[in-house]
Amino acid sequence: MKHFDHLTLIGLLVGGGLVALGIGLESEFSAFWNPAGMLITVGGSFGALLVNFQIEQVRQVFKLTTQVFLTREADIGELMEKFAYLSQRARREGLLVLEDDLQEIEDPFFADGLQMVIDGFEPEMIRGILETEIYAQEARHDLGQRLYRTWGSLSPAFGMIGTLIGLVQMLSHLDDPSGIGPGMAVALLTTFYGVIMANLIFIPIAGKLSIRSEQEVRYKEAIIEGLISLQQGLNPRMMREKFKAYLPPAERERLEEEHREGLRDEVMEMENA
Repeated sequence: MKHFDHLTLIGLLVGGGLVALGIGLESEFSAFWNPAGMLITVGGSFGALLVNFQIEQVRQVFKLTTQVFLTREADIGELMEKFAYLSQRARREGLLVLEDDLQEIEDPFFADGLQMVIDGFEPEMIRGILETEIYAQEARHDLGQRLYRTWGSLSPAFGMIGTLIGLVQMLSHLDDPSGIGPGMAVALLTTFYGVIMANLIFIPIAGKLSIRSEQEVRYKEAIIEGLISLQQGLNPRMMREKFKAYLPPAERERLEEEHREGLRDEVMEMENA
């Protein structure tokens, strides 16, 4: 299940809002608006991006960009309990009984892997097929990161080009000294646009895509280990111990504390019986 990532939107609004506030406190907003400079910076950098990448790659990345605003619930603890449950069922009734659980699994990667386990695929084959899928996913995500990092490097460059164009236009009218100051200000605006685009939008998007990719890869690697362990017949306790390696220390300590409390409750029930 994916949910809207409010932090990304908040970051963009806070960053853009504080820049706008800084401008508004010292000058007029109209002084920072230059359509020609915006056209050079945005249009020029996007054109260079099309030269650098294929059109299908650009389309693919723009579809991938939605992941910046969507976060997936990659709960390793919940996944661990799911595999412990499947392990318990498989040990009691056999792997074929897990067919009933396939419809409840929303993750296609998890469902495909579990189907392979039920169908009796060899562990090496299951790992190979699923890891190949992970590699393909990493390649797609890496493309998105490279595209936005490239755009982040191109934007300031085209901002500088716009500034040079403005300087040339300004120097060609040196006969009017009163226009030098305003002309210089307009010339520098394109560099401002390029730096803002790179450091507030494109480079942060590349960073967020990288984090999303790492989280998803780690989650899918945990699924692979769970599937292999399931096929090997590991009991639920061993399954939980194996999954603890994927948990952050705080989550691991919390689960261990819950486990200790559960054991204490069982002992107390046995003593009272």
